[in-house]
Amino acid sequence: MTTPSAGSSPDDHWRRPESGDGPAADQPPPATAPTSGYTGPPPSVPPPAGWRPPVHLEPAPARRLPPQDTAALDAAEQRSQRVTYGFGAAAGVVLVALVCLLCSRLIF
Repeated sequence: MTTPSAGSSPDDHWRRPESGDGPAADQPPPATAPTSGYTGPPPSVPPPAGWRPPVHLEPAPARRLPPQDTAALDAAEQRSQRVTYGFGAAAGVVLVALVCLLCSRLIF
């Protein structure tokens, strides 16, 4: 690390150099237009009228799906909801028991 010389402040190396042009020295240089650069994509030529990509294989028509049994779906959804609530209740009981156990250890 270099140390500043005897006659300068520690912030001298952060200052702009003196140019002697007066107030115009603080202004950025004027922007110039690029002489060469990206001119954009090349012009495209549209395909001929009626052109389509070649079709090599025709897909089979979609088959008809079987009808849904909404009563059975509702019953299965209710059973799964009961199982979910059961697991949630069991987890809640375990957590309450753990909190009670921890609090009793702190008190006694």
